[in-house]
Amino acid sequence: MSHISLTLLFLAVIAYFLGSVPFGLLFARLFAKADIREVGSGNIGATNVTRVAGLLPGILTLLFDAGKGALAVTVAGRVTDHDATAMIVAAIAALIGHCYPVWLRCKGGKGVATGLGVFTALAPLAGLSALAVFIIVAFIWRFASLGSIAAAASMPLFVYLFWAPGHAPPLTITIGTLFSTGLVIVKHDKNLQRLVEGTEPRMGANKTEDDPE
Repeated sequence: MSHISLTLLFLAVIAYFLGSVPFGLLFARLFAKADIREVGSGNIGATNVTRVAGLLPGILTLLFDAGKGALAVTVAGRVTDHDATAMIVAAIAALIGHCYPVWLRCKGGKGVATGLGVFTALAPLAGLSALAVFIIVAFIWRFASLGSIAAAASMPLFVYLFWAPGHAPPLTITIGTLFSTGLVIVKHDKNLQRLVEGTEPRMGANKTEDDPE
């Protein structure tokens, strides 16, 4: 195995375990003495943490979930002199770690905050633009899940536009972005089904299953 392959493998492993840290579970236990997997929707994301433990732990979960994704990409960039392939490998690994953490029998979150973190580190304007899409869609239609799906779906376009002025992103970035978008959308399969059926609860309504994050 070449030196480059070993470096990518090492970064992927580090990024996966960094992404797999279940901050939602930790903050819910710290603030509410509750196992977030057994209350509310059972999701370890910020939405369910906010409902179960309060606004502060919910915000902390959001920030730390995004932060771990950004940190994984930043470390990969520093180690490899900002090699695009290494950074997107770390991004995907961190996202997989969040969605399928080995510590929780691969039952993790839906990747929205962590995805925002990794792509904000990769292409800041792309990440901020996707965040704006989430806010606009969620505000107008009052479905957090729809905002999350729309933000994920818009990410490949924003990465293409904002990767570098006048330059398309490398093929590895494009493929990795498409994979990440697909993963987040797949993790929202039940939300999508309820949106189609017209049974998805709007923001502010009491909800007991399948938060968007």
